[in-house]
Amino acid sequence: MDTLQLQAHCTRFRGATRVLHAAPSNILVYSVGGKTFAYFKTSEPERWRFSIKVSPERFVELTDVPGMKPARYMGRYRWITIVDVRRVPEDYLIELVDWSYRQALAGLSRKRQAEILSGSTWPGLQQGGLGS
Repeated sequence: MDTLQLQAHCTRFRGATRVLHAAPSNILVYSVGGKTFAYFKTSEPERWRFSIKVSPERFVELTDVPGMKPARYMGRYRWITIVDVRRVPEDYLIELVDWSYRQALAGLSRKRQAEILSGSTWPGLQQGGLGS
C-alpha cells in the first residue's frame, strides 16, 4: 500500500475529516469528531512519514521494528511513526489504522459517536463551520 492508497483508506471512515496544516507544522491530519487518528508529514526531510496511535502492547512491539519509531512529540501518548508505509504489509497497516480510528471515535461522547455512526453528520465538514 502506498501513501495515496493509505490516504484514500483514511478518508473512507465514517465522519473522517482531512485537514492540511501548512508551515510550520506541515502535516496532513485525519480526524473524527475533532479527534486525530492519523497524520502524514508533508515537508522534507520527513515527507509522507505516517503516524498513528497504537495500543500499549503494539507500541512496545512496533518501536523495535526497523522503520518504525515513537512519533516525535507524541511517542509518550503511544503514537508511532512509520517511515515508509510501502514496507508494511497492507493488511497489518489497515488493522493498525482501523484501531487508531476506533480509539479516536471512542474518545467522543456517546451522543457524538451515535451522530457520526448514524451518518447524520456531513463527511468532511469540520465542527464549528467553515474557516474555523
